[in-house]
Amino acid sequence: MGQGWRELLESAREARAHAYCPYSSYRVGAALECVGGEIIAGANLENAAYGSTLCAERSAVAAANARGFRQFIRLVVSVEGQPVAPCGDCRQVLHEFAARSGIALEVLLHGERSDLMQLATIQELLPYGFELE
Repeated sequence: MGQGWRELLESAREARAHAYCPYSSYRVGAALECVGGEIIAGANLENAAYGSTLCAERSAVAAANARGFRQFIRLVVSVEGQPVAPCGDCRQVLHEFAARSGIALEVLLHGERSDLMQLATIQELLPYGFELE
């Protein structure tokens, strides 16, 4: 794993520590690397009205968007257990930003307990993403 991935992984781990998950106790952190090298992190944010819950991946995308960043190169998703892929909603959001920028977003899935990692592209995670023209 290269230096850029290590920095992203550490940012995702730090964000995971700040997850707000009083209902599931399932902490997730995500960190995006933008085209200019900026790293934007996010953590899951649960709510008693479960539909209002925000995943770490979309939290990071929202934070990046709020700062004007919309082109992403890499994403790390870090959880305490086994590696997990982003949910369908997150995959669609990531797909849209990748499709609009023309960048093949790489996604590293990290599980802290086993220290396992899996690498995929958003295209592999969502091969038929929805797009409006």
